[in-house]
Amino acid sequence: MESGVISFRWMNFCAALVVSIALLGNMASAEELTSAQTPTSRAPGAAAAQEESALDKRMRSERLTRENNFVLTPHRPNYLLPLSYNWSLNKAPYGTEGDKLQPAEIKFQISFKADIANNLFEDNGDLYVAYTQVSQWQAYNSDNSSPFRETNYEPEAFLAFATNVPVLGLRNRILSFGIVHQSNGRAEPLSRSWNRIYTEFMLDRGRFAMSLKPWYRFREPAETDNNPDINRYMGPGELRMFYEWKKYVMALMVRNNFRLHDQKGAEQIEFSFPIARKVKGYIQYFYGYGDTLIDYNARTNCLGIGVLLTDWL
Repeated sequence: MESGVISFRWMNFCAALVVSIALLGNMASAEELTSAQTPTSRAPGAAAAQEESALDKRMRSERLTRENNFVLTPHRPNYLLPLSYNWSLNKAPYGTEGDKLQPAEIKFQISFKADIANNLFEDNGDLYVAYTQVSQWQAYNSDNSSPFRETNYEPEAFLAFATNVPVLGLRNRILSFGIVHQSNGRAEPLSRSWNRIYTEFMLDRGRFAMSLKPWYRFREPAETDNNPDINRYMGPGELRMFYEWKKYVMALMVRNNFRLHDQKGAEQIEFSFPIARKVKGYIQYFYGYGDTLIDYNARTNCLGIGVLLTDWL
C-alpha cells in the first residue's frame, strides 16, 4: 500500500478521535452544550453569560497583553524542544554534507503578533502584523560544528473580524484574511520560499476549538521558483483542532492535497501539560510532508519533547 494512502487514513482516524473526545467532553456539562457568548454579544436584559470557552479565555488574555506596551502578544505557540528526534532525516538537499547530519537535534519556535490598527470598519476589524520563526539546530553534532540545519522565517499581516455565526453546532468566532511570506533565507540550491493569501475561520464550542485555513499560493516565474510543486505536498490549506481540559491541551493539525491517486499530506499531534506557573511540558509528533521548507517534498517522522511558554489555548 502506498505511504500516501496510509497517511491519509491515519489523518482521518486522528481527526475523528479528537472530534469525538471534544464532543464527548462537552456533553458532560449542560452549560458547555450552550454556545459560549461574550458579554458584548448578549441582548440587554439577557441572563448572565455561560462559562467562558477555551477560546474566550485565550482572547481575553490577548486583550490584556495588547494593553501592555512591554509585553509581546503570542501568535502561535512558543516552545523549546531540547530533544527532537527525526527517524527519516532528509539528507538529500545537503549533498555530501548531509552524511554529517544527526537525527537528534533541538527544535524551537518563536511567534508573536502586534495590532497596528483597530476598528477599521466601525467597531470591528483589527489589523495585525505577526512573525514566526522555527529552527532545527544540530546542537549535539559537535563534530560538525553544531550547525543550524534549517530555519524558516514567516512574517505575515492579517485583518481579523470578531464574529458570532453558528456553524454545524459550533460558532465561528473570528474571521481573518491574511498575506504571508515564508522562506528559509538560504542561497541556491537550498533556497525555499512561497507567498500566500489565506482566509481563516476560527470556531469553538466549550473546551473545543477549530481553525480552518484555506490558502492560495502566488505563482512565481519558473526561472526563480525553487519549489514549483510545493502545492502537491502542502495542499490548499490546513485544519487544526484543539481540546482544552483544565490546563491540559491536545491539538491536531492535518493537511492533504486532495489528489485521489497522489495522496500527500501531514499530521501533527501536540500535547501540553502544566509543570510550573508559566511553563508547560510539551510533546510534539509530526508525520508527513512540510515540517520545514527544506523538507516540503520529503516525508518526516519526528518526535519532540520539551517545554512550552505559550499555548494555542
